Amino acid sequence: MQQEKWTKEQTIIALYLYCNIPFNKVSSSNQDILKFSTIIGRSPNSLKMKIGNFGSFDPILKSKGIVGLTNTSKMDKDIWLEYSNDWGKLSLDSEVILSKLEGKEFDSLKNDIEFSEKSGTDKLSTVKTRINQDFFRRTVLSSYNYSCAITGLKIPELLIASHIIPWKDRLETRVNPHNGISLNAFHDKAFDKGLITITTDYKVKVSNYVFQLYDNKSVKWFKEFDNASIVLPDRFSPNIDFLKFHNDNIFEQWKKIK
Repeated sequence: MQQEKWTKEQTIIALYLYCNIPFNKVSSSNQDILKFSTIIGRSPNSLKMKIGNFGSFDPILKSKGIVGLTNTSKMDKDIWLEYSNDWGKLSLDSEVILSKLEGKEFDSLKNDIEFSEKSGTDKLSTVKTRINQDFFRRTVLSSYNYSCAITGLKIPELLIASHIIPWKDRLETRVNPHNGISLNAFHDKAFDKGLITITTDYKVKVSNYVFQLYDNKSVKWFKEFDNASIVLPDRFSPNIDFLKFHNDNIFEQWKKIK
């Protein structure tokens, strides 16, 4: 018997999982794929294949010679084009779809989202912010296989999905995974404060301020990685223009000693 065609809602959830499952962990036995295949009414293998379809459209994978699966549909491509220009919309739409499929209360969630969009202000509702932050964190960390891009540390509890352009600075980059880097808590704080940056050729650069003010022992974790190349993710590599913004506006290369 021929299986029913994929619906738009099912395909959106597949893209959501494409973002949230490490690329090398996509299999029909993956716990998330098993869970979500039941929720959307598809087999685990079918869901795995649909996730693989999106790899065909990902320019980062193409640049690495990974072509993804070839049995993509027009709807697959349309959904990729729609959401790859608005990752925040993917996180919100997915949340509403999953709530509906699981029979949970989602009317209040939907109302919160619609209200915040109609308000015409930069102030997001608490619900919308939480959903977007959770999506951003999962997508960025999974793209780096839950390891720090600078040190290789693989303790999830110590990893942070760092924003290159700060959350407060640009609405349109807040949920964009190309605006994220997986960093350990120490280097995340240093990155946020402009004591380090990532150059447009993906190397760590430490502020001269650090070396001027502190002795070698206390700056060991700065000095060890100065000029080192970061480990690039499987998907969603840092956007060059976003890195340039951080280099020019956040990084304190010659911060004055008070």
